[in-house]
Amino acid sequence: MTAPWRIIFMGTPQIAAATLEELLNGPDIVVGVVTQPDSNAGRGQKTTGSPVRKLAESHNIPVLAAEKIRTADFLASLRNWRPDIIAVVAYGRILPKSILELAPQGCVNVHYSLLPKYRGAAPAAWTIINGEAEAGVSTMKLVEKMDAGAIYLQEALKLTGGETTGSLQTQLTPIGARLLLETLRRLKDGWLRGTEQDESLATLAPILKKEDGRIDWHRSALEIERRIRGFDPWPGSFTHSAGRMLKIHRAAIIDTERRGGPGEIIRADGAGFWVDTASGVLSLEEVQQENKKRLPGVEFIKGARIKPGDRLE
Repeated sequence: MTAPWRIIFMGTPQIAAATLEELLNGPDIVVGVVTQPDSNAGRGQKTTGSPVRKLAESHNIPVLAAEKIRTADFLASLRNWRPDIIAVVAYGRILPKSILELAPQGCVNVHYSLLPKYRGAAPAAWTIINGEAEAGVSTMKLVEKMDAGAIYLQEALKLTGGETTGSLQTQLTPIGARLLLETLRRLKDGWLRGTEQDESLATLAPILKKEDGRIDWHRSALEIERRIRGFDPWPGSFTHSAGRMLKIHRAAIIDTERRGGPGEIIRADGAGFWVDTASGVLSLEEVQQENKKRLPGVEFIKGARIKPGDRLE
């Protein structure tokens, strides 16, 4: 039987913590964890550790949360853990060559797309935004070029067309954890070899910005509906009505023919809150005016001074 590997785990958000938890239940030994520094959150701006840090500390695993990862002291700390391999899941930083080559088996990464598609920080979101029929998870060897390393294992997931980034990531996270454990097992057995990516098929999934959530009504209804789902939960989708921000949490395509102009409200009553786009009509199913609670579109209309012919900005 192959001896357990000593693993350094690098990750930060809840999806990484869920993967770490599975790793801790596996046959290998997590000798140390690296995560992003503590952040300030909430109304009181209380300092809080990442989900990965909290989980590691609950298992008495040593944690590094350094501001700088290219220092001699940081590298010495990693070497002192004597890792066989480094597992990386949503850590949040580009790793230098000094870390990529520190462990004898290098670094293995869990990436939430079917590489070489959607290299980058937000693969699940762009999978939805671009209307893909399937999503997936890849494990790969990390190299200096972003998400360009040899692929170890992949698993695809058929999409229904109703997923948000949040709900899709919930489905992908356990798949990724399972693939990571299987990748480690096969690497230890000595017969798993990575498959080089076809660079001609590579696409990008750039990091999302707050401004990405601003709805451009000059897009088609299909594009806007996908973006609303792709930007859920972050950065969210929003427009403005009479100068006030209106968040759009859910929408449905109800027509493929234009009836007014982009952003024009063509129905505002108990039967619907409909907005025209460059191509097709959207029903705003769930909305939220700033500093108010979320409401079904038809409920929001009852108390809003909105009428057909008005325009969302």
